[in-house]
Amino acid sequence: MSVSCCSAHPVNQLHLGDALGSSGTNIDPANHAAGAPVGASADTLVVGTIATGNLAAPLAEAMAISGGQIIGIGSLSDVEGLANASTQIVKPEGIVIPGLIEPHMHIWTSLMNLTWTDVSHESCATFDAVVATIKEAAQKTPAGQYVLAKLFDPSLYAGEPDLTRAILDQVAPNNPVVVMNASMHYVYVNSAAFVAAGIDDQTKDPAGGTFGRFDGKLTGVVGEAAAMMLMLANMPRPSAADMAAGITEILNACASQGVTSLREAATGTIAGIGELAMLHQLNGVKRLPVRVSTAQFAMMSGKTPLEVAAAWKEAGVTPFSGDEMVRADAWKVVTDGSNQGRSGYFLQPYLGEDNGGHANWTPETLRSTLKAGLDDGWQLMVHTNGDAAVEFGLEAMEELLPGYGAKDLRHRFEHASFTTDDQLARMAAAGISPSFLMNHLYYWGAAFRDTILGSARSQRLDRVASAYKAGLRPSLHSDYNVSRVHPLQSARTAVLRQLQADGSVLNPAECATVDQALAAITTNAAWQIHADDRGSLEVGKRADYAVVNENPWTSDPAGWDKITVNETYIDGTLAFQA
Repeated sequence: MSVSCCSAHPVNQLHLGDALGSSGTNIDPANHAAGAPVGASADTLVVGTIATGNLAAPLAEAMAISGGQIIGIGSLSDVEGLANASTQIVKPEGIVIPGLIEPHMHIWTSLMNLTWTDVSHESCATFDAVVATIKEAAQKTPAGQYVLAKLFDPSLYAGEPDLTRAILDQVAPNNPVVVMNASMHYVYVNSAAFVAAGIDDQTKDPAGGTFGRFDGKLTGVVGEAAAMMLMLANMPRPSAADMAAGITEILNACASQGVTSLREAATGTIAGIGELAMLHQLNGVKRLPVRVSTAQFAMMSGKTPLEVAAAWKEAGVTPFSGDEMVRADAWKVVTDGSNQGRSGYFLQPYLGEDNGGHANWTPETLRSTLKAGLDDGWQLMVHTNGDAAVEFGLEAMEELLPGYGAKDLRHRFEHASFTTDDQLARMAAAGISPSFLMNHLYYWGAAFRDTILGSARSQRLDRVASAYKAGLRPSLHSDYNVSRVHPLQSARTAVLRQLQADGSVLNPAECATVDQALAAITTNAAWQIHADDRGSLEVGKRADYAVVNENPWTSDPAGWDKITVNETYIDGTLAFQA
């Protein structure tokens, strides 16, 4: 299987594997909620403006909580009988909304470059700004120490410019520089970085990697894992304590956007069971700020998918095992790569090219890998980016799923970036729901339209409205660190479909309604991660909520990305405070 945007790059394994491996493989759930029984009287009464996310009763002024569960919600008079002398009265400064759900992001593969300087298009609107940001970072870094930057994407700048050795030598003459491409398929380095790695113009390309050259001289563009690993082998590596701090930082960043539950979408890619063990260990020391659902990756180094399935089972990692904070829920398979990286699998070629990407599996190996997950009772979470990948995955699922009865496993296609009407209808018939990366549209929509796929195909990007019309329950996700976790921005894009590049609207027929977009980051997303007790504020559900400065259900969607989060709560207790 090839490296893709959802699998662990070997560079990640090189730098994080040892620290993660040291956490061991003991799965020990903390069960923080075990001692909090639900009673007839409220522990906490939340009083204020409450947007419930329940369309049948969208507003409330009081919410009664016992043992972390909502036991009453409505007018103050409706619930005040549930309070007693010991009930804590809480009056939030803002609007209470359901905790948002991030159904697809990556903790582990985001750790390596967590602290690197951000040179994404979101932070650097022009190529000149990228260069200036790296120069500024170099000026603040002691001579001889690495200057590290991340998320550079030439496809978002006119002419798709590379960060060459000559440019980086000029802006950082006294430091080795490494800049990671957003796809993680390339790094851009300067002369000092080549010297630190022991690489010069005479170094041969390793099998499966390339050192870019012009007239026999290294350009500074280093491509694919084999060459990148040679380039980065001597860089400092984090300790287990560094990684624990990084995980906490990532989860707090999610909570700061109103997220109370998330799906880690490729668990086990770097250090196998050790990744899940570390999450449980951290949660045992202190309750995590966000609930984590994990999707167990079908590939581990040196193991077949059947062997991987056996390893998870032997460690006691079975469907829905864990506790209320860290729970194993899915089996993850990646069928193709990145559309903006031109490795997504399409029915027709990319613009100006003679190929349309490729699948990561043969039909036979894909079916056997999916079957390994189904046999153990997992929800399938299948990465399908291009329209050919959707077709490839759909044909396999249509063949396999009838043999497993009518189990409510809520299988998913991740990204499902480019689909046809027929594919959406067949997904609905097969019981497969899509999760859309709306930032594909926001950040890369113009590039898909103008340089990667063309106008006609770009109209089929992230078809939220059509998914609803087909009877599907779509969700929206960030694929962090492909883009940052910000569910309300994703929902904004689903409604407006405006491109960051020029403000134009890409296929207005696919604009979601306000209720559809917000359901995709609350109730639908909760349903997709088997969290039916979350996503809206109703009697019987968990008291997971955020306090924000505006009600998204009644405010202008154009301003959703500016809504601020003051606090998040899990089971009615504070998890994050701004």
